[in-house]
Formats: sequence, structure tokens, C-alpha cells
Amino acid sequence: MTSQRTRNRMVDRLRDRGIESEAVLATLATVPRHLFVDEAMATRAYEDDALPIGDGQTISQPYVVARMTEVLLEQGPVGKVLEVGTGSGYQAAILSQLVDQVYTVERIKNLLDKARHRFRALEYRNVQARHSDGSWGWATNGPYEAIIVTAAPTSVPEPLLEQLQIGGRMIVPVGNQKRQQMLTVITRTRCGYERVELSDVKFVPFLSGKF
Repeated sequence: MTSQRTRNRMVDRLRDRGIESEAVLATLATVPRHLFVDEAMATRAYEDDALPIGDGQTISQPYVVARMTEVLLEQGPVGKVLEVGTGSGYQAAILSQLVDQVYTVERIKNLLDKARHRFRALEYRNVQARHSDGSWGWATNGPYEAIIVTAAPTSVPEPLLEQLQIGGRMIVPVGNQKRQQMLTVITRTRCGYERVELSDVKFVPFLSGKF
């Protein structure tokens, strides 16, 4: 259930659902998602489902990871990306194969420690991780060409907007669990920010504080 053939079947399903980027699909076929979930969940790793990873968090379903990554890269190569919400580390692992440098922040230290271990074990050397409140971003390494947010704020924290470079794009689910969440692309322009809503999604809530 964790074989290359199983990964390839997952990729075929993603292609059927409309993921067009062959680079993204090839990366999802390569990165071992079963190593980013607890051993008891490994047999379900290549189903197109979000799975629990502990501490009230989930690993996003493969389609959502693929779609957000595809949108992030659709205007051409990206050098430096900030991820807000490391979680299991899977999204950062996917990005690490497609961009020059990934900076990722996580508020729950237990999850961050596990993700760091996975990055080291899989030799993803272009991923740097930090224990931090995600609403602060990681300003010392900014501005970023792209920011990807893996939890849903009711409104986007101002520091994250400020850490986008001019022309940079943020992919973020906006809303809360009581009402609709919309996957949103925010582009920083010289005059402000442009927003485009893509589709309904369901993410864990964006919370402040460190644990």
C-alpha cells in the first residue's frame, strides 16, 4: 500500500481531477507521503483524503496540496517560499523539489520536531523550519516570492501581506469552520493587493500562539 505503483495511482486520480502541471504530479509521485503520517495510517497515505497527524491537525489531502502548489508555480519558477503551518512537513517536502528555498513555520513544537526529523532523514536540505506563531511570518528571510498558508484565517494577518515582495503571490484559505472557506490568491502590486477566489476548501483554523 506504500509502493510506487500506489503513488502512481494517486497521481492518475489527481490528473483526472484536473491537475495539469506535470512537474507537480511527478513530485507527488516521488515524495513518500506514507512517511509523513503515523505508521498506523500509512496504508491510507495515498488515498485522496486529509488524515490526522495529532495535536488536532491534519495532513492535507493530496488534491489540495497539488492544487495549491500548481497555483503557486503557474506564473513561472519561484525562488523563495514561506510556508505558514508546517504540520507533518509534507507540503514543504513537495515544495522543496520545485523551488529553490522553503522557509516554514509551525506553532506546535511537537509537530515541528517530527517534521524536522523527516526533512533530515529524507535529505531535504533546502528547507528551514522555525517554531513560531504563524501570524508573524518569518520577516528576516523575506520578502518572499510566494507564501502558502495551510490553515484558514478569518482575515489574513498583516505581517504576512507585508512579507510578500512586489509581484509575489500568497495562496491562503480564508474563512472559518462555521462558514465557507475560500482558497484565495493574493498578489501584491505596487498599489496594494489583488485577490482572486478559486474554490471552496476546508482547513483547520488559523490559530495564534506557540505550543
